[in-house]
Amino acid sequence: MQTIICMKWGTRYGPEFVNRLYSSICRQTKRPTRLVCFTDDPTGIVKDVQIEEIPQINLPDHLINLPWRKLVMWKYPLAQLEGDVLFLDLDLVITGSLDEMFDFEPERFCVIENWTQPGKKIGNTSAFRFPVGKYKHIFDRFQDDPDRFLDQYNIEQVYISKEIEDMVFWPKTWCVSFKHSLLPQWPLNFFQTPPLPAETKIVAFTGKPDPDDAVIGKWPEKRWYKKFYKHVRPVPWIAEHWR
Repeated sequence: MQTIICMKWGTRYGPEFVNRLYSSICRQTKRPTRLVCFTDDPTGIVKDVQIEEIPQINLPDHLINLPWRKLVMWKYPLAQLEGDVLFLDLDLVITGSLDEMFDFEPERFCVIENWTQPGKKIGNTSAFRFPVGKYKHIFDRFQDDPDRFLDQYNIEQVYISKEIEDMVFWPKTWCVSFKHSLLPQWPLNFFQTPPLPAETKIVAFTGKPDPDDAVIGKWPEKRWYKKFYKHVRPVPWIAEHWR
Protein backbone atom coordinates (compact mmCIF):
# COMPACT_ATOMS: atom_id res chain seq x y z
CA MET A 1 0.00 0.00 0.00
CA GLN A 2 1.43 3.36 -1.07
CA THR A 3 0.75 6.18 1.38
CA ILE A 4 0.29 9.84 0.47
CA ILE A 5 -0.24 12.42 3.20
CA CYS A 6 -1.49 16.01 3.23
CA MET A 7 -2.42 18.72 5.74
CA LYS A 8 -5.45 21.00 5.93
CA TRP A 9 -5.93 23.66 8.55
CA GLY A 10 -7.74 26.98 8.71
CA THR A 11 -10.24 28.17 6.11
CA ARG A 12 -8.26 29.06 2.95
CA TYR A 13 -8.46 25.52 1.54
CA GLY A 14 -11.83 23.83 1.96
CA PRO A 15 -12.62 20.10 1.87
CA GLU A 16 -12.95 20.23 -1.92
CA PHE A 17 -9.17 20.65 -2.16
CA VAL A 18 -8.65 17.38 -0.25
CA ASN A 19 -11.34 15.62 -2.28
CA ARG A 20 -9.84 16.73 -5.58
CA LEU A 21 -6.42 15.64 -4.40
CA TYR A 22 -7.80 12.22 -3.53
CA SER A 23 -9.63 11.74 -6.84
CA SER A 24 -6.51 12.87 -8.72
CA ILE A 25 -4.43 10.32 -6.79
CA CYS A 26 -6.90 7.58 -7.72
CA ARG A 27 -6.59 8.47 -11.42
CA GLN A 28 -2.81 8.78 -11.36
CA THR A 29 -1.84 5.60 -9.50
CA LYS A 30 -2.10 1.97 -10.62
CA ARG A 31 -1.00 0.47 -7.30
CA PRO A 32 -3.12 0.45 -4.14
CA THR A 33 -2.71 3.93 -2.64
CA ARG A 34 -4.28 5.68 0.33
CA LEU A 35 -4.50 9.35 1.26
CA VAL A 36 -4.07 10.34 4.91
CA CYS A 37 -5.17 13.89 5.74
CA PHE A 38 -3.98 15.57 8.93
CA THR A 39 -6.57 18.24 9.67
CA ASP A 40 -8.28 20.35 12.33
CA ASP A 41 -11.66 20.02 10.55
CA PRO A 42 -12.65 16.88 8.60
CA THR A 43 -16.08 18.25 7.64
CA GLY A 44 -16.89 17.57 3.98
CA ILE A 45 -13.91 15.31 3.28
CA VAL A 46 -14.89 12.08 1.49
CA LYS A 47 -15.00 8.95 3.65
CA ASP A 48 -12.29 7.16 1.64
CA VAL A 49 -9.67 9.60 2.97
CA GLN A 50 -8.10 8.56 6.27
CA ILE A 51 -8.42 11.40 8.79
CA GLU A 52 -5.86 12.10 11.50
CA GLU A 53 -5.47 14.97 13.98
CA ILE A 54 -2.62 17.42 13.40
CA PRO A 55 0.09 16.75 16.01
CA GLN A 56 0.97 19.56 18.39
CA ILE A 57 4.06 21.66 17.72
CA ASN A 58 5.93 24.24 19.76
CA LEU A 59 5.24 27.31 17.59
CA PRO A 60 4.33 30.92 18.44
CA ASP A 61 0.68 31.74 17.74
CA HIS A 62 1.55 34.10 14.88
CA LEU A 63 3.33 31.26 13.01
CA ILE A 64 0.92 28.40 13.63
CA ASN A 65 -0.86 28.88 10.28
CA LEU A 66 2.35 29.26 8.25
CA PRO A 67 4.36 26.46 6.57
CA TRP A 68 6.42 25.94 9.74
CA ARG A 69 3.49 23.84 10.94
CA LYS A 70 4.35 21.22 8.31
CA LEU A 71 7.28 20.19 10.52
CA VAL A 72 4.84 17.98 12.46
CA MET A 73 5.06 15.51 9.55
CA TRP A 74 8.58 14.65 10.75
CA LYS A 75 7.35 13.59 14.19
CA TYR A 76 7.74 9.95 15.14
CA PRO A 77 5.60 8.02 15.75
CA LEU A 78 3.19 9.58 13.26
CA ALA A 79 -0.33 8.11 13.12
CA GLN A 80 1.10 4.56 12.96
CA LEU A 81 2.65 5.29 9.55
CA GLU A 82 5.80 3.46 8.48
CA GLY A 83 8.05 3.34 5.43
CA ASP A 84 8.23 5.85 2.59
CA VAL A 85 5.34 8.33 2.47
CA LEU A 86 4.72 11.06 -0.09
CA PHE A 87 3.61 14.48 1.18
CA LEU A 88 1.61 16.70 -1.18
CA ASP A 89 0.40 20.26 -0.63
CA LEU A 90 -3.27 20.96 -1.31
CA ASP A 91 -2.59 23.77 -3.79
CA LEU A 92 -1.09 21.63 -6.55
CA VAL A 93 -2.40 19.79 -9.60
CA ILE A 94 -1.46 16.17 -10.32
CA THR A 95 -1.02 15.68 -14.07
CA GLY A 96 0.96 12.41 -14.32
CA SER A 97 1.60 9.04 -12.70
CA LEU A 98 2.71 9.10 -9.06
CA ASP A 99 3.83 5.47 -8.84
CA GLU A 100 7.36 6.31 -10.03
CA MET A 101 7.69 8.76 -7.15
CA PHE A 102 7.64 5.79 -4.78
CA ASP A 103 10.29 3.92 -6.79
CA PHE A 104 12.75 6.82 -7.04
CA GLU A 105 15.66 6.70 -4.54
CA PRO A 106 13.88 4.60 -1.86
CA GLU A 107 14.43 5.34 1.84
CA ARG A 108 15.77 8.83 1.16
CA PHE A 109 14.36 12.34 1.47
CA CYS A 110 13.27 13.28 -2.07
CA VAL A 111 12.09 16.82 -2.75
CA ILE A 112 11.66 19.43 -5.49
CA GLU A 113 14.67 21.66 -6.12
CA ASN A 114 13.34 25.11 -5.31
CA TRP A 115 12.81 26.94 -8.59
CA THR A 116 13.90 30.34 -7.25
CA GLN A 117 17.14 29.01 -5.68
CA PRO A 118 18.74 26.73 -8.30
CA GLY A 119 22.10 25.27 -7.35
CA LYS A 120 21.76 26.27 -3.68
CA LYS A 121 20.60 22.85 -2.44
CA ILE A 122 17.26 24.15 -1.19
CA GLY A 123 14.18 21.96 -1.50
CA ASN A 124 10.63 23.12 -2.11
CA THR A 125 8.30 21.15 0.15
CA SER A 126 5.21 21.28 -2.06
CA ALA A 127 5.91 17.61 -2.81
CA PHE A 128 8.41 15.46 -0.91
CA ARG A 129 8.86 11.82 0.09
CA PHE A 130 10.60 10.54 3.19
CA PRO A 131 10.84 7.38 5.31
CA VAL A 132 8.81 7.96 8.47
CA GLY A 133 11.05 8.10 11.53
CA LYS A 134 14.42 8.29 9.75
CA TYR A 135 14.71 12.06 10.10
CA LYS A 136 12.74 12.57 13.31
CA HIS A 137 15.47 14.94 14.53
CA ILE A 138 13.90 17.58 12.25
CA PHE A 139 10.88 17.73 14.53
CA ASP A 140 12.59 16.85 17.81
CA ARG A 141 15.32 19.50 17.61
CA PHE A 142 12.86 22.19 16.57
CA GLN A 143 10.43 21.22 19.34
CA ASP A 144 13.17 21.55 21.95
CA ASP A 145 14.42 24.96 20.81
CA PRO A 146 12.15 26.63 18.20
CA ASP A 147 13.57 30.13 18.71
CA ARG A 148 17.00 28.96 17.61
CA PHE A 149 15.79 27.70 14.24
CA LEU A 150 13.25 30.48 13.69
CA ASP A 151 16.07 32.98 14.10
CA GLN A 152 18.41 31.01 11.84
CA TYR A 153 16.04 30.16 8.97
CA ASN A 154 13.34 32.24 7.29
CA ILE A 155 11.15 29.27 6.23
CA GLU A 156 10.75 25.61 7.13
CA GLN A 157 11.94 24.22 3.80
CA VAL A 158 15.33 25.94 4.21
CA TYR A 159 15.65 24.49 7.72
CA ILE A 160 14.85 20.98 6.44
CA SER A 161 17.23 21.31 3.48
CA LYS A 162 20.14 22.35 5.68
CA GLU A 163 19.51 19.70 8.33
CA ILE A 164 19.31 16.65 6.00
CA GLU A 165 22.63 15.78 4.40
CA ASP A 166 21.45 13.05 2.01
CA MET A 167 18.64 15.04 0.36
CA VAL A 168 17.99 14.20 -3.31
CA PHE A 169 15.96 16.17 -5.86
CA TRP A 170 13.20 14.77 -8.05
CA PRO A 171 13.94 14.77 -11.80
CA LYS A 172 13.34 18.36 -12.98
CA THR A 173 10.64 17.38 -15.48
CA TRP A 174 8.45 15.72 -12.83
CA CYS A 175 7.53 18.71 -10.66
CA VAL A 176 7.15 22.20 -12.11
CA SER A 177 5.99 25.55 -10.81
CA PHE A 178 2.99 27.11 -12.51
CA LYS A 179 4.30 30.61 -11.90
CA HIS A 180 8.03 30.06 -12.38
CA SER A 181 8.09 27.26 -14.98
CA LEU A 182 4.92 27.49 -17.10
CA LEU A 183 3.51 31.02 -17.03
CA PRO A 184 4.68 32.97 -20.11
CA GLN A 185 6.66 36.09 -19.29
CA TRP A 186 5.13 39.55 -19.66
CA PRO A 187 3.65 40.57 -22.06
CA LEU A 188 3.11 37.09 -23.54
CA ASN A 189 1.11 36.08 -20.47
CA PHE A 190 -1.72 38.27 -21.83
CA PHE A 191 -1.88 36.30 -25.08
CA GLN A 192 -0.60 32.76 -24.42
CA THR A 193 -2.05 30.00 -22.24
CA PRO A 194 0.47 28.31 -19.91
CA PRO A 195 1.47 24.96 -21.47
CA LEU A 196 1.60 21.57 -19.77
CA PRO A 197 4.73 19.53 -20.61
CA ALA A 198 4.05 15.84 -21.26
CA GLU A 199 6.56 14.62 -18.62
CA THR A 200 5.02 16.64 -15.78
CA LYS A 201 3.59 14.78 -12.80
CA ILE A 202 2.91 17.69 -10.44
CA VAL A 203 2.26 21.39 -11.00
CA ALA A 204 2.80 23.41 -7.83
CA PHE A 205 1.04 26.73 -7.29
CA THR A 206 3.40 28.67 -5.05
CA GLY A 207 2.12 32.11 -4.08
CA LYS A 208 -0.57 33.39 -6.42
CA PRO A 209 -2.54 32.39 -8.40
CA ASP A 210 -3.98 29.22 -6.86
CA PRO A 211 -5.49 26.50 -9.09
CA ASP A 212 -9.04 27.75 -8.50
CA ASP A 213 -7.97 31.19 -9.73
CA ALA A 214 -5.81 30.14 -12.69
CA VAL A 215 -8.41 27.77 -14.12
CA ILE A 216 -10.74 30.74 -14.78
CA GLY A 217 -8.00 33.21 -15.70
CA LYS A 218 -8.11 35.22 -12.46
CA TRP A 219 -5.08 36.73 -10.75
CA PRO A 220 -6.07 37.91 -7.25
CA GLU A 221 -4.13 41.12 -6.69
CA LYS A 222 -5.13 43.92 -4.34
CA ARG A 223 -2.62 46.46 -5.63
CA TRP A 224 -4.10 48.06 -8.72
CA TYR A 225 -0.82 48.78 -10.52
CA LYS A 226 0.14 45.09 -10.61
CA LYS A 227 -2.84 44.36 -12.84
CA PHE A 228 -0.80 45.79 -15.71
CA TYR A 229 1.58 42.81 -15.64
CA LYS A 230 0.10 40.16 -13.28
CA HIS A 231 -2.20 38.25 -15.61
CA VAL A 232 -3.09 34.67 -16.52
CA ARG A 233 -5.35 33.38 -19.29
CA PRO A 234 -7.88 30.63 -18.42
CA VAL A 235 -6.07 27.27 -18.26
CA PRO A 236 -8.20 24.35 -19.58
CA TRP A 237 -5.80 21.60 -18.51
CA ILE A 238 -6.29 22.54 -14.85
CA ALA A 239 -10.00 21.71 -15.14
CA GLU A 240 -9.11 18.41 -16.83
CA HIS A 241 -6.75 17.22 -14.07
CA TRP A 242 -7.96 19.07 -10.96
CA ARG A 243 -11.28 17.36 -10.31
